[in-house]
This record gives sequence, structure tokens and C-alpha cells, in this order.
Amino acid sequence: MTPKKAMDSHIIMTEIVLPNDTNVHGNLMGGRLMYWMDIAAALSAGKHCNAPVVTASVDNISFENPIRLGNVVHIEAQVSRAFNTSMEIYIRVWGEDHLQQYKYKSNEAYYTFVALDPNKKPRLVPPVLVETEEEKRLFDGALRRRQLRLILGGKLKPEDAEELRALFVKD
Repeated sequence: MTPKKAMDSHIIMTEIVLPNDTNVHGNLMGGRLMYWMDIAAALSAGKHCNAPVVTASVDNISFENPIRLGNVVHIEAQVSRAFNTSMEIYIRVWGEDHLQQYKYKSNEAYYTFVALDPNKKPRLVPPVLVETEEEKRLFDGALRRRQLRLILGGKLKPEDAEELRALFVKD
């Protein structure tokens, strides 16, 4: 399978925070943002593999700064690494206050998607080619993050996680 550049899966999704998107404090509800992030990640994953995709997991999402009513939300998503049938997508979220004219980081997360064949079974995805230093950093950390997800999901024994072995097993 021909590798594809990480940058080729890059997307930016933009939304405006409307009253129906906020909580009683006038901040964007976390669930609404997670919904938008899932859509952005799916677009990026689908762009990479040219196939239907489904969400397999979402890593920890920590909110650094709230996004207020009337602000704009920019969600950047890009495939950081592909495995056999799955892809890790790195997401960054920015808020933008047009009235005060500043942009600020809200949060970041990693999503995992699986590509599907016409029978809705997992299918192979192209490997990722990395070019920039940030892409290399994300690519290099992806195997450790994947092994941690698999351990937490009960699909990998800690002693079998070669990249994380020192964290779980005393030699």
C-alpha cells in the first residue's frame, strides 16, 4: 500500500458558539465540542484512507481554556500515525474572540479510527509519511499511546507492551 503524507490528511473545521451550544455559564459545552472534534477526526481519517471510518477510542480530553458564547472554534485534525487498520488522529482546538481579536488554545486530544471495507469489516490503511519535526514527534509517540490505550482497554497485557515495559514490569 502506498504511504501518504501526514499533511494530506490535515483539515480545519470552524464553528461559531451559539446560545444552544453553551452551558449556564456561557461556555461551550464539553459534549458539543467533543462531538465536533469527532467529526473533524473522522474527516481527517477518511481523507487519509479513502474509506468509511468509525471511532475506536478517544484519549483524555482536558480543557485548558473555555470557549465563550459568540467565539469561533477552530478544530485542526491530522493523522499522526497509521497501524494496520487503525489511525491515530491528533486534534488541536483553538478559540477565537473576534471582538477582542485574539486566538487561544482550548485543548488537544488523540482519537483512534478504524477504516471499514464494504462489508463493514476493518481494512488496511496506508502508512503515514512524516516530514516536519512535529509530525515526527507525534509519529514517534503514537506507538506508546497506542499500547497504553490497548492496556487500558484490556486488549494488551502490560508485560507485552514493549514500548511501555519499564513502566509496568520490574526487571
